[in-house]
Amino acid sequence: MKLKFTKMQGLGNDFVVFDGIRQRVALTPEQLRFIADRHFGIGCDQVLLIEPPTRADADFRYRIFNADGAEVQQCGNGARCFVRFVHEQGLTTKRAIRVETAAGIIVPRLEDDGLVTVDMGPPRFEPRDIPFEAPQRSLIYDLEVRGQRLVISALSMGNPHAVTVVEDVHRAPVAELGPLIEYHPRFPERVNVGFMQVLDRHRILLRVYERGSGETLACGTGACAAAVAGIQRDLLDSPVRVTTRGGDLTIAWAGGEAPVYMTGPAVTVFQGEIEL
Repeated sequence: MKLKFTKMQGLGNDFVVFDGIRQRVALTPEQLRFIADRHFGIGCDQVLLIEPPTRADADFRYRIFNADGAEVQQCGNGARCFVRFVHEQGLTTKRAIRVETAAGIIVPRLEDDGLVTVDMGPPRFEPRDIPFEAPQRSLIYDLEVRGQRLVISALSMGNPHAVTVVEDVHRAPVAELGPLIEYHPRFPERVNVGFMQVLDRHRILLRVYERGSGETLACGTGACAAAVAGIQRDLLDSPVRVTTRGGDLTIAWAGGEAPVYMTGPAVTVFQGEIEL
């Protein structure tokens, strides 16, 4: 089976994108892991699949698979690459696109300056919606990790996030604590882990250990989750410039049930064909 693909990246968070509209794409977890492998496959953080929608109020269906082969609900950097892809491939001329995801409808928009803004929908904080084991909703939670007490914010941006504030993001023990928090028993579906350093009320530095992928150069939903957590804790004001190891994103949130808006770049790297 030969499949055409496009390699893309958003702030160094890289993707292999398959057009499932003009070719039939049915990949097994083993094939997904092979594609994502940086030594034997193409190499990526996530595989993205573009399909026809299954509902009348959407233009496309967008599916996301982590490097471990597991399908996940949402990916913010991937959503921006999605918009760039469908425009470059001539699949739509719409600037604002309604996209069906496993987490619901999102509405990304291609801006005049070439950046992409994504309406990521409202954040969710109820423990059952994250999901997170807690007796009731709280602004912050104590999480015990190897006898160490961590203070986290827990929320969903269509996928689960834990955000902790650190003094120096460059020295944060991301590689050590990331997998321990990802697989913490209080997160039954695992969790993306954000390590956030607050610079001022409109700027943060962020590193994210992504569920199923490890630390990535950038994480769109992680940037949204960190900004929302900081605003909720009165550490930040909207809009927030989130500086990741791959570059900057701008996150805006008015609070409450308002949607979170993420703006940033999306770049096509190359196109190719792979035989599976």
